[in-house]
Amino acid sequence: AVLVESLLVFLVVLSVHAVVWDRFSWCAVALAVQAFYVQFKWDRLLQLGGAVFQFRGAANSGLLPASMVMPLLGVVMKERCRAAGIVYFERFGVVVASTGMLLALFLSVLAVGITKPVPTNTCILTGIAGSVIIYTMKHSLTVSEVIEVLEVLLIFVYLSMILLYLLPRCFTPGEALLVLGGVSFVLNQLIKRSLNVVKGRGDPIDFFLLVAVVGVVLLGLFFTVLFIFMDSGTWISSMFFHMMTAVLGLGVIMPWLYRLIQRNPLFWLLQFLFQTQTRLYLLVYWTFLAASACGVVFYQNAKRSSESKKHQASTITRKYFHFIVVATYVPGLIYDRQLLYVAAVLCLAVFIFLEYVRYFRIKPFGQTLRHLLSLFLDERDSGPLILTHIYLLLGMSLPVWLFPRSCAPKGTLPGAGALVPYSGVLAVGVGDTIASVFGSTMGEIKWPGTKKTFEGTMTAIFAQIIAVALILIFDSSVNLNSSYAWILASVSLVSLLEAYTTQIDNLLLPLYLQIMLMA
Repeated sequence: AVLVESLLVFLVVLSVHAVVWDRFSWCAVALAVQAFYVQFKWDRLLQLGGAVFQFRGAANSGLLPASMVMPLLGVVMKERCRAAGIVYFERFGVVVASTGMLLALFLSVLAVGITKPVPTNTCILTGIAGSVIIYTMKHSLTVSEVIEVLEVLLIFVYLSMILLYLLPRCFTPGEALLVLGGVSFVLNQLIKRSLNVVKGRGDPIDFFLLVAVVGVVLLGLFFTVLFIFMDSGTWISSMFFHMMTAVLGLGVIMPWLYRLIQRNPLFWLLQFLFQTQTRLYLLVYWTFLAASACGVVFYQNAKRSSESKKHQASTITRKYFHFIVVATYVPGLIYDRQLLYVAAVLCLAVFIFLEYVRYFRIKPFGQTLRHLLSLFLDERDSGPLILTHIYLLLGMSLPVWLFPRSCAPKGTLPGAGALVPYSGVLAVGVGDTIASVFGSTMGEIKWPGTKKTFEGTMTAIFAQIIAVALILIFDSSVNLNSSYAWILASVSLVSLLEAYTTQIDNLLLPLYLQIMLMA
């Protein structure tokens, strides 16, 4: 299964390399080769329990698929923005690619360094790949860009040491690279933009995303350290939690956002949300869907109490939420992508805040949330945090957030790139859902080395092709320009990756589909 997963990732890397064909795509190939070998060292460390931190069990390290996400995203973003003539974002793509490569190299060197005896061949391979990448960066990046890449690496090192210690068994090494690498990059971008504020420059919704992500992470770190010294389950601690959340929100996050967007954040948000009648209709519709999702949670818990033998929700029951998310995102993508962008940021902040309330058992809702959500746990929620619903939201939202709007003059990219914002809907909302439902109910032929079925994968590919046809009918901005073969190949590769990966598919699959469609 690991070999097939690696083969699929190599096919994605080579596809991007064939399209781009520059020094950075060659570096991506070199990085993929060394990550393939180092991945087995990480797997061995996990099996022997010598991996320094406690990582999530029942999964391989996932180093190769995770290592290639940021570099490939940067490479395809650079190429798209170069074609559009947007130099600033072309350089931004170069920084993203370089940062991703350096973070992946750091994780590889860490694995090689703690492996006993020292794997000589892997060390030589990692050294060669690292030399090629650093040489390319030396001749491609300016001094300020090199400093920016090193800043992200420094933040990543410290953030990894803190969070992997505080949150055992929540991530695999690959998932830690993806999540903590992304948070480190966002934090560095926020610091950089806060120090270089230019009035009227930058989109307020981009600042809103940066401040929201950094704000909830800092909030979690603050309370994690605080509750080491006091019991979080008492009423006094709960009152202090709510009070300090208000203080940090109104006294730190709001002024920070005010400095960036040069206006009152609350007034800007209200004006933005209710700017048009279409937005009002979408907000009412989304409120109804949110109430429906809550209704599913309460109904399933009531059903559990009446059927004492059933302790966990079935796969099909969990996929109800995927259908609800698809129904949420598709109208937003068709009618108002900016509103969807901001609403997804707000929803992410609320999800993470509620997870804090559940994790710290904050009164009055902490224990209730623990009881309600325990029904929907699966083997991937082996740590103290429940992250699968947050990963689902991230998987649907990342293609919207990472879409290079400035490099798409008419609001959409040409050819297959027009489907980039729909990557989450196609890969997770349609493909993963259909594969799970049909695979678990009608699947008989299993892929070698996995629990996934051939029938599930084939129906997932077929369902995504139908979804693309429906998008073409209902979204007039999408024009594929006869790039149907590339779309079919992209969907098929990502569906096969879903069958073989043991990483969090809600997070990984949309990013790989986005990379393929942008290429």
